[in-house]
Amino acid sequence: MPVDLSGLPEEVQTAFFILGFLPDVWEGMSGSYMGKDWSALEYLVKLYKVEDPKTVIMFAKMYETITINERAEKQKAERKKAERKSAASSGKNYTHNIKG
Repeated sequence: MPVDLSGLPEEVQTAFFILGFLPDVWEGMSGSYMGKDWSALEYLVKLYKVEDPKTVIMFAKMYETITINERAEKQKAERKKAERKSAASSGKNYTHNIKG
């Protein structure tokens, strides 16, 4: 069940709001989640007239760190699952009937 943001402090709500505008960054080769692209942060803070940008950014970075760690753990578990599946399938013995 999703968290109801209306029960959270205003700074936390603003952090989620700002994070929603920042694009995700993915590493190209492995497909790993690298976090948010923070280059537009100053613009968004000014645009939406954020009253306490330090606190909002702190909450946003905390949430981003949690998200990065969660996605990394999920990717690690998927990789291990694929490795186990690969190891199990490569352990089969094949018999070849060759007449020479």
